[in-house]
Amino acid sequence: MSRRTALPLTAALALGVGLAVLPTQAQAATVVVDTTAELTSAISGATAGTVIQVRGGTYYPTATLQSTANGSSSNRIYLQAYGSETVKIDGSSLPDGDWIFKLTADHWNVSNLTFQNSPDSAVVCQSCAGTVWSNVKTINGGDSGFTLTGDGTTNNTVKNLDSYGHYDSANHGENADGIAVKYGSGSGNLITGARLYNNSDDGLDFWSFSSPVTVEHTWAFGNGVNRWSDSAFAGDGNGYKLGGDGEVVAHVVNNSAAWGNAGNGFTENSNTGAIVINRTTSYANSKWGYYFATGAGKLGRNLAVSNGGGSVNKGSSVTSYMNNWDSGVATPAFVSTNAATTYNARQSDGSLPVTTFLTTGSTTIGATMN
Repeated sequence: MSRRTALPLTAALALGVGLAVLPTQAQAATVVVDTTAELTSAISGATAGTVIQVRGGTYYPTATLQSTANGSSSNRIYLQAYGSETVKIDGSSLPDGDWIFKLTADHWNVSNLTFQNSPDSAVVCQSCAGTVWSNVKTINGGDSGFTLTGDGTTNNTVKNLDSYGHYDSANHGENADGIAVKYGSGSGNLITGARLYNNSDDGLDFWSFSSPVTVEHTWAFGNGVNRWSDSAFAGDGNGYKLGGDGEVVAHVVNNSAAWGNAGNGFTENSNTGAIVINRTTSYANSKWGYYFATGAGKLGRNLAVSNGGGSVNKGSSVTSYMNNWDSGVATPAFVSTNAATTYNARQSDGSLPVTTFLTTGSTTIGATMN
């Protein structure tokens, strides 16, 4: 049963002039839900200031959970787990082609929720502004796990996302990414602390998004590997696919890593913009560590080791400095090449697990893996 609480109303009477002052409008309620019906109603009925707290358990919506209600920068809408309880929103009862959660709204905070087993994409934020997503998991869906899309996609933060196991069977794995920022525009979007792994297509995909996105402290690994015994498997398997569809845009990737992907670790994907790749590591990907053959990428202080196609494929317009493939730059040794600890639980603050995998101790080159 949902439980709503709100601040009491106060009224004042203006003395001496005979004018009554109407009661002030109550602030939006905190809503505690513990059934799927209550969750559906709370999301669709949210208004600026609403706090939706979801009790622990697994919820099975039969239609996409969605809202178009805006919060504001000073009066946000919150959708979150109740305390430290574990909440899973499961899409296995949805019709084919449905998403679990669609938001077309501004100034929401969504945190500590798992979206799993979606028939299609798990979470889609369309033309959203000022949203914050923290400690969210998207798992085993039928298309990309988490998607930002549409024009007016501005100033959104995706923090500490785990997105894995996505596979679109109808397209033989060609479309299902860990996180997709696609078909839209808008500045100020940040992805930080993500783990994007074991998806059928790419870890991260910026296809046809025309504004710069910043990525930092993120890991993309094991993508594009045919784990579904699909004889016509078509997943690309890039760790970071940073463009496509003719857009020229200078995305930025800092202090991140790609390993064990079936494609390239980092690729411009025909984006001729001045993409910045700084202090990253690309290890044991099947194709190139860094593929920037046609664009004007700026590659600095990156570390490429044991990639099947080679360290880098770069065109004449690429700026390359202090990378381990550049003249006179040594390749530091890894402390560990055992990735087991990268699957561990996150730290108590939601940040990536502590690991020595691909760390070198260098203060100048490669990802710090934190």
